[in-house]
Amino acid sequence: MPDLLLPFLGVVAVLTVTPGPDMLLVLRNGLRSGPQVAWFTGLGCCLGISCHAVAAVLGLSAVLAASATAYTVVKVAGAVYLAYLGVRMVLAAVRKDGGGPDVPVAAGVLRRGEAFRQGLLTNLLNPKIALLFLTLLPQFVGSGEPRLRTTALLALVFLAIAVAWWRLFTLALRPVSRLLRGERARRTLDGVAGVLLLGIGARVVLEPR
Repeated sequence: MPDLLLPFLGVVAVLTVTPGPDMLLVLRNGLRSGPQVAWFTGLGCCLGISCHAVAAVLGLSAVLAASATAYTVVKVAGAVYLAYLGVRMVLAAVRKDGGGPDVPVAAGVLRRGEAFRQGLLTNLLNPKIALLFLTLLPQFVGSGEPRLRTTALLALVFLAIAVAWWRLFTLALRPVSRLLRGERARRTLDGVAGVLLLGIGARVVLEPR
């Protein structure tokens, strides 16, 4: 096991529970459509994280870090996607059916596949996750430890904690989601989440590298 595993676990635990766009998305989807949809959103987030982790272990994230153009392209794409989700949620909030192409009107429930894609793209298009892995993992490789094997193990630990967190988080949403079955509650939730995602997207664009 890596020599610095225990302090790494502490850092990862804090990073995992820190609120962000992925947590907002999982929370909205879970309260609107139930814990299973939230779970699929979380799994999508985990797949996006794992892609960044693999890129960092193989050294591919260094390309993104070294290129201001590549970083900006990914950042803008991520902001546009967050804005896209935000606009769709706001529109769903003002429509009486609360629906859309990804929401069956009769049930008002988001499909699992769409929820998974939302979580995946939200994380894939976040260059800060790539930089996080690029800068975080090497700090916990002890002297004399093989870099590639240790960083790979640390990345797996990070991913395992993320999966466990999203599972616990989505299960905790079950009793609350049962209270938000009405159309008015869904529309309010969509409106609030949509506005917040629009704000996050704008902040991402305006933030310096």
